[in-house]
Amino acid sequence: KVSTLTKKYGKVTAVENLSFEVNGSEVCAIMGPNGAGKSTTIKCICGLLRFEGSVTIGGYSLNNKEARQLFGYVPESPAVFELLTIREHIDFITSAYGIKDCEAEMNELFKRFDLEDKLDKVGKELSKGMQQKLSICCAAIIRPKLLLLDEPMVGLDPKAIKELKKLILELKESGCAVLISTHIIDSINGLWDRVLIMKNASVIRDINRAEMEATGKTLEETFFEVTGVNQ
Repeated sequence: KVSTLTKKYGKVTAVENLSFEVNGSEVCAIMGPNGAGKSTTIKCICGLLRFEGSVTIGGYSLNNKEARQLFGYVPESPAVFELLTIREHIDFITSAYGIKDCEAEMNELFKRFDLEDKLDKVGKELSKGMQQKLSICCAAIIRPKLLLLDEPMVGLDPKAIKELKKLILELKESGCAVLISTHIIDSINGLWDRVLIMKNASVIRDINRAEMEATGKTLEETFFEVTGVNQ
């Protein structure tokens, strides 16, 4: 739950008075033109930026350890440890979060994202795409109640994109809330339940799938109509 979130960089307001909720078993996408405030919103929810307003996760304030244990985060630009191997990354994350009996889940993630034969590679040896896959595995292995994804499909190969979409739907079925920031409309086809369209630091439309389908319009058509951007 995000309540009256405002983030300013000096005199520039990146996000203004933003309020919304994402429920369990719901995939919500934040969309908007470049500079609309999408990534800033995700970073505030993660606690990476100071902001005005409040964020609660699972009923806990973001300032509490309990809230931070509930979410996984995949940043737009992967941030891996240069000298840890892929396997050591996962071991570190599971240890930090107190995740037990996850060997089967871990191996399944490695298999799905084609990392099985690269487990001994250290972070600085990985391509950006492989770093992105590792970030996804680290976020998923903690069994999150909330998954935050910032432009998650940039840099991924087609198979990895397909696997990520399957993973998102599986997490949704398990009761996880998923919040995706993206400006690539096609990337969330078949995934989303709600879309928050941002422009100029604010949400200008909150659309659910049933509402949009009733209009007979596509998400792309709706996006351009709402934002006033010419196709």
